[in-house]
Amino acid sequence: NPQAPLRIGLISDLNSGYGSTSYIPAVHQGLHQLIALQPNLVVCAGDMVAGQKHGLTRQQLDAMWSSFEATVLHPLRIAGISFLPTIGNHDGSPGFKADRDAVRRFWMPIRSQIGLDFIDASQFPFHYTVSQQGLFWLIWDASSAHIPDNQLIWAKHQLASSASTRATARFVVGHLPLVGVGQNKDRAGEILNQEDVLQNLMETANVNAYISGHHHAWFSGRRGQLDLIQLGALGSGPRRLLQGGSAPQQTFTLLEINGPGNRITETTYSVATGRPLPWSSLPSTLNTRRGRLLRNRSQRPLNG
Repeated sequence: NPQAPLRIGLISDLNSGYGSTSYIPAVHQGLHQLIALQPNLVVCAGDMVAGQKHGLTRQQLDAMWSSFEATVLHPLRIAGISFLPTIGNHDGSPGFKADRDAVRRFWMPIRSQIGLDFIDASQFPFHYTVSQQGLFWLIWDASSAHIPDNQLIWAKHQLASSASTRATARFVVGHLPLVGVGQNKDRAGEILNQEDVLQNLMETANVNAYISGHHHAWFSGRRGQLDLIQLGALGSGPRRLLQGGSAPQQTFTLLEINGPGNRITETTYSVATGRPLPWSSLPSTLNTRRGRLLRNRSQRPLNG
């Protein structure tokens, strides 16, 4: 049905404590709830495993990824849902070579099995581009606060490509956000450096939204000409927003993109209840170290 909306599931921050090879019940539960909504694609904004601890052995790192495959990838594959991964600080932080090696060992062999139509996969899964159902996705390596210059040059070229300009919409995904939203996280090292350079790069290329995780608190913001979708945690340690909002809880988000009207509808679900959170549970603004961040609208035109 060409009129059926495209459904994109958004999840982030699934991991438990350092080195853990298991996931809390909310991860299994939330994934089950999300699969029942029949998304076309599930996007993960990072922290799929519990690395970033020196001394974890190769066997321990591989065991974490095997557990991720069994818990997350396997149910999605059975349901026929494509999966788009982003590397978080607990997956493959730049200072953790063993973690990054484990990321390559796990993802490279299954690259063709996760249902993505790649454009540039030469650096997958750290940074890559995908064209999926008319949408253009650019994933960059925001597993730390610094995105290297050569990657920004690459991103600029990719976003200027015909695959990007012909797409219905463009999305960029990275683990760390541009603007802090979670308590005790709105500080250097926990948000991206050069936020104005990054924002300008995305706005110039008519990117619709930057999707991120890391702060363990859902907030849907609008900054300049860019939607900022900051995802809550599906796993351990959900946080409060900087000001206001509901008690910390596990969440996942669904984007519905309607073809003809080119509208986007964003709904975030509480895993505890399985029901959508009221939009009014988000404060209308957050006062962040990077200025006021305005709450977005739950239903909005796809292009601004």
